[in-house]
Amino acid sequence: MKRGFYTLMSAQFFSSLADQALFVAAVELIKSGGGAEWQRAALVPIFALFYVILAPWLGAFADAYPKRTVMFVSNAIKVAGCLLMLVGLHPLAAYAVVGLGAAAYSPAKYGILTEMLPASQLVKANGWIEGLTIASIILGILLGGQLVGQVIAGRMLALDFPIIDTGIDTPPEAAIFVLIFIYALAAWFNTRIPHTGVEMRPMPKNPLELVPDFWTCNSRLWRDKLGQISLATTTLFWGVSGNLRYIILAWSAAALGYSTTQASSLGGVVAIGTAVGAIIASMRMKLDTATSVIPMGILMGLLIIVMNFINNVWAAVPFLILMGGLGGFLVVPMNALLQHRGHNLMGAGRSIAVQNFNEQACILFLGAFYSLSTGMGMSAFGAITGFGLIVAGVMWAISRWHKSNTIKHREELDHLLRIARHDNSHG
Repeated sequence: MKRGFYTLMSAQFFSSLADQALFVAAVELIKSGGGAEWQRAALVPIFALFYVILAPWLGAFADAYPKRTVMFVSNAIKVAGCLLMLVGLHPLAAYAVVGLGAAAYSPAKYGILTEMLPASQLVKANGWIEGLTIASIILGILLGGQLVGQVIAGRMLALDFPIIDTGIDTPPEAAIFVLIFIYALAAWFNTRIPHTGVEMRPMPKNPLELVPDFWTCNSRLWRDKLGQISLATTTLFWGVSGNLRYIILAWSAAALGYSTTQASSLGGVVAIGTAVGAIIASMRMKLDTATSVIPMGILMGLLIIVMNFINNVWAAVPFLILMGGLGGFLVVPMNALLQHRGHNLMGAGRSIAVQNFNEQACILFLGAFYSLSTGMGMSAFGAITGFGLIVAGVMWAISRWHKSNTIKHREELDHLLRIARHDNSHG
């Protein structure tokens, strides 16, 4: 791997670390402020809002400027969102601003991989990026839980600055203040990523021209016989995974009686399994065999339902590791295949923007459904059952879809797989 790849990984680690810790801090900020349960659940879909609204422009923006610059600006936007929380803007509105920064960051983060590396290293690079991201999720969730806990928060709040009144009076506010510096560190690493030398694609003078271009790219990827399967799989995986981040907090409170600080550790446990699965997939899987992991998605959906019958932490930990491992093994090769097809069809930035639109729209839809259901009285156990059935059912439908493609479009699929096999061997 090139040196710039490791700098990119460092930037990604700290930005993702702060993202995860901020989610826990925002949950606690709403809780300590007397906000309703549905508001805490709404943090997940509100984070996805700008991914969906700005989807036609995000990919083109990432392709129009050096991607390290785009990532730097994105982290600056996240800092602005944190500051808005501290000055009193409603946490949901401020968290939406952080989501704007994340939405701009993602196409640049993944798009730069195809600029830095040959296709033969994409699965390996995705494994490392996803593995490191999962590691940052583990540590970020744990960090957020500890920062809002009484031990660390009490010490931070006890610090007294002469003359200066920071206005930081609660544990979640103290946590958010610390996270600003972690985002700043990630932004500094962004400035150290070398230029890739890839020619920029200027944005059109009329931004509205990008809307039909985006929908053309979206349609092109959904029509591609490999692109549609990998896009459907990753869309569902991230849609459910994004919402499980909060559901596990709610389930931990309901099944185990855990506080936010205690429950955050179980979110980290799922991420450990995902990291292991991602790393194993990066070593064993290749682009042309990526679709063979689809049955694991069905199994993962069924395992989600089994969570309802676990009320002991000693049973929960290995179970959550297994469930996360299946997800990691599923998403890495499918994500790499999707990047490969998207890069060949329309360019890296636009491809990632299309991917983000579909995945975040799924997070938005499922999160809005869960938030609404919570507001109407549905328990965490009911949500888990619903999510598990959705995952298993849709993954079964995707597997049937792929089998149908194999029968009806075998010649086209063989051609696309030969391209993937050739690029994987000679990239």
